[in-house]
Amino acid sequence: MQGYFVTGTDTEVGKTYSTVKLIERWQAAGLRVAAMKPVASGCEIAADGSWVNEDVARLTAATGQTDIDLMNPYRFLPPVSPHIAARAAGVDIDLDRIAQHYRQLTAGHDLVVVEGAGGWLAPLGPDCFMEDLARTLHLPVILVVGMKLGCINHALLTARAIRASGLELAGWVANRVVPDMSAYADNLDTLKRHLDASMLLELPYCPA
Repeated sequence: MQGYFVTGTDTEVGKTYSTVKLIERWQAAGLRVAAMKPVASGCEIAADGSWVNEDVARLTAATGQTDIDLMNPYRFLPPVSPHIAARAAGVDIDLDRIAQHYRQLTAGHDLVVVEGAGGWLAPLGPDCFMEDLARTLHLPVILVVGMKLGCINHALLTARAIRASGLELAGWVANRVVPDMSAYADNLDTLKRHLDASMLLELPYCPA
C-alpha cells in the first residue's frame, strides 16, 4: 500500500483540484484510491444540519468514499487557519487520532492520498504544524506549485523545508492559477531544473 501527502506552496494554489487530478490518473492506472482531508476549515451548514466542506466533497466525489468522519476527522466552520479554528472550538488536533484514521483507510485500498491544509508550515496547534502531520504519517510528499509571480521562491523554500523534515519530495504539480502569468515557460523551466523531483502533472488554468 502506497500513500502520499499533498501540500502546497501556499493556500489557494489548487491543492484539492490537483489532488483530484492525481486521483483520476491513479484510478486510470487501475489503483483503488482513497482520499483523506484530516483537517478542514471553512464549512457550510447543510439543510440536514451537517457540516459540509467543499474540498472534502470534491475528494469524496472523486473516490466514492461515504464515511466522511473517517476521511475528515476535524472540520470547522470559520474559514481561518486550522489552529485558530480549533482553538475557537476548544479542540486539540490529535495527530495520533489522524494516524489511526489513516491506517483504517489503508485497508482495501492500493493508495491513500492525504491532502493538507494551507502550506507546509500551516499551524495545527500551539507547537504543531502541517509538517508534523506528514512526519507522523511517514509519507512522501507531493508539492502543488501555484504558478504565479513568486512561485519559484515559494516552491524552492518549501522543497527545502520538506527535505529538512527528513521526508521525500516524491514529485510536484504545476498548477496554473492565473491565466496570464508572465514568462510562464521560463518559470516552469526554472522549477524543473531546481526542484530535483519529477513533475507529475502540468495543469492548465481553470477558472472554476
